[in-house]
Amino acid sequence: MQHSHDRIITTHAGSLPKTAALTASHVALAKNELADKKTFEGDVEAATRQIIQRQIEAGIDIINNGEVGRESFFTYLRHRMTGFGGESKRPVMADLTAYPNYMEMLMRSSFAAESISLLSAPQAIGPVSYHSAEPIAAECAQLSRLLAEFPDQYREAFVSAPSPGIVAAAMENAYYDSLEDYVEALTRALTMEYQTIVNAGFILQIDAPDLAMERHTLFQNKPLAEFQSFLRLVIDAINVALQGLPRDRIRLHVCWGNYEGAHDADVPLEDIWTEIETARVGGFLLSMANPRHAHEYHLFESGLFPDDMVLVPGVIDTTSNYIEHPQLVADRLEQIANVIGDPSRIIAGTDCGFETSAGMASVAPDIVWAKLQAMTEGAALASKRLFS
Repeated sequence: MQHSHDRIITTHAGSLPKTAALTASHVALAKNELADKKTFEGDVEAATRQIIQRQIEAGIDIINNGEVGRESFFTYLRHRMTGFGGESKRPVMADLTAYPNYMEMLMRSSFAAESISLLSAPQAIGPVSYHSAEPIAAECAQLSRLLAEFPDQYREAFVSAPSPGIVAAAMENAYYDSLEDYVEALTRALTMEYQTIVNAGFILQIDAPDLAMERHTLFQNKPLAEFQSFLRLVIDAINVALQGLPRDRIRLHVCWGNYEGAHDADVPLEDIWTEIETARVGGFLLSMANPRHAHEYHLFESGLFPDDMVLVPGVIDTTSNYIEHPQLVADRLEQIANVIGDPSRIIAGTDCGFETSAGMASVAPDIVWAKLQAMTEGAALASKRLFS
């Protein structure tokens, strides 16, 4: 995972805006109603090329394919693995049910007429395993081919994959004898995806909102200790899946849910950091821009952040259409870098992706690109002060 000794470089957390036509195709595919798969594949290729170009124009250093070929950051696995079917009944986040007026407003405003719902994902109804490595290998090959059209215009590229924990939490277990057995099966399957991404030369980003969000979702009415036990189960599983892979090619993304809401039921970072820091990765991408977690960099003032790891703090909120002022971005980066003690181990990032699933987005596409531009401008301002 590259970082810089003369400036703060930039990245983001994964998903970028999809066109309405692409969203409609993802919805049709999820319903097994896609009429022309060849056209869909061509649309994904064209959208990926455009997404790469837009990231470069916004000044992003570490880029990806925008996940435009995936229906969401984890339910795309239904198309790559055996064992999924039916429909889960996912608990609604505690902070949404606590404020029913807001939940009603959110449901009216944040979803397209057609979208991929993450609250009714498929269940595990049989043995979970990969058909083959071909889909993820093809996705990586496509990204490599398209990146070749933009030589020397970016620094590095990443590809994301979900943690076994978010899949186990959101795609309900209706087959395995226990949650532990289900996580173990998912770990075996996802190992193929993790290895393929790293072997293709990309940074692997593991998306693990389960390590924070499940406290106010699946474990919302349970003791904190029970949630922390779940964290240890998932981190152990991730570490098993990453055996043999270089730590410096892997970053772990932890967040509290990519939706605008009260978030007053969110677990504090200090209650979960002891478990999270044991992940065998080279860096952590943590939400630090939104109003509920912008203060949590203070946790590292006592030297808790490992000396050999990179921190990718979110300095752009992905649920608000406010465009952060570059000076605010710079201030956030300076504060965090001063706490970590080494600005070369800081990479500017976003709190989460901008379209968690097809049709589910809070930020208008043109504002997404303006926010990313503001982040690169803010990183440049902070770099002048931190590396002078």
